[in-house]
Amino acid sequence: MSNNHWDDPDKKESPPELLSEEPKADAKVKQALDQASAQTEKSKEWRLIEKIVSSLNVEQRRSRRWGIFFKSLTFIYLFALLAFFLMGRDFSGAKEAVDRQPHVALIEVRGIIADGADASADNIITALRRAFSSNQSRAIILRINSPGGAPVQAGYINDEIVRLKGLHPDKKVYAVIADIGASGGYYIAVAADEIYADKASLVGSIGVTASGFGFVDLIDKMGIERRIMTSGENKAFLDPFSPQREDETEFWESVLETTHRQFINEVKQGRGERLSDEARLFTGLVWSGEQALELGLIDGLGSSSYVARELVKIDRLVDYTYQPSSFDRLVDRLGVSFAKHLSTQMVEYWSPRLQ
Repeated sequence: MSNNHWDDPDKKESPPELLSEEPKADAKVKQALDQASAQTEKSKEWRLIEKIVSSLNVEQRRSRRWGIFFKSLTFIYLFALLAFFLMGRDFSGAKEAVDRQPHVALIEVRGIIADGADASADNIITALRRAFSSNQSRAIILRINSPGGAPVQAGYINDEIVRLKGLHPDKKVYAVIADIGASGGYYIAVAADEIYADKASLVGSIGVTASGFGFVDLIDKMGIERRIMTSGENKAFLDPFSPQREDETEFWESVLETTHRQFINEVKQGRGERLSDEARLFTGLVWSGEQALELGLIDGLGSSSYVARELVKIDRLVDYTYQPSSFDRLVDRLGVSFAKHLSTQMVEYWSPRLQ
């Protein structure tokens, strides 16, 4: 028998060309599988990205809704607070009930007397007019605790007290000095019918002062050259960086002397013959209440309660001191809060551009 396998009818072999194509088919299948796997991976990545973007959108919408909610809640709170203050302002009748009874009107003059301060002419005059116009106020007490201030503001108040006393001769005005009633504080007090103080109160200081600083030697030592241009000979009057001129000093002293003379005239007109002949009375010295009584600067020793109880014979005191309304205070607070918020937002907006 022949050993040639080609002669074996049961033995079938693939042609050589088919044997060579089998590895190529396997490579194509593998490549297709790799491509399908890569596409699957990319599809997973895109689905993951889609999920992340979707969750971010959801979170952003949720944050926006919560932001709107809290902003709305804040506005509701502010409007409720505003309504509360307005109701309290319009319908609170406690003070009105007190005003229906005979009483002594009390007006506080506290702190520096200046425009815009608590003891400004506008505030004190407003309180004075209310006190004088009240049908149940029997007298007015000015409780003064002030070291002084602007002569113009004190002069306005003094003039208004004199005017209102002329319109309401049945109502006496008492000035009661607490810790201190000096300079402009005493300028106001002398318009009252009578002045009272504690034995240790500080009273007087009938004088005028103006002060400043000179920096001529300092800028010379620092090598700084002062440059100033004016269109008037005295426009740079009392410039602290220029040498003091004798003619300017004399002129300014004349202004102070004029104001001092006005102050003395008001004291003499208000106190009259009650003043003593003390030579130092108008030199700007401050006296204790006990000394002031001997000098005729005050009429007696006592407090506001003492004056109301013993002199007016009414121990009920009603405070007429000007106070900003609840609405005004709320508006001021909201204004400050809004300004602070606006400044913060501006800083946050501009900061990236400034870096």
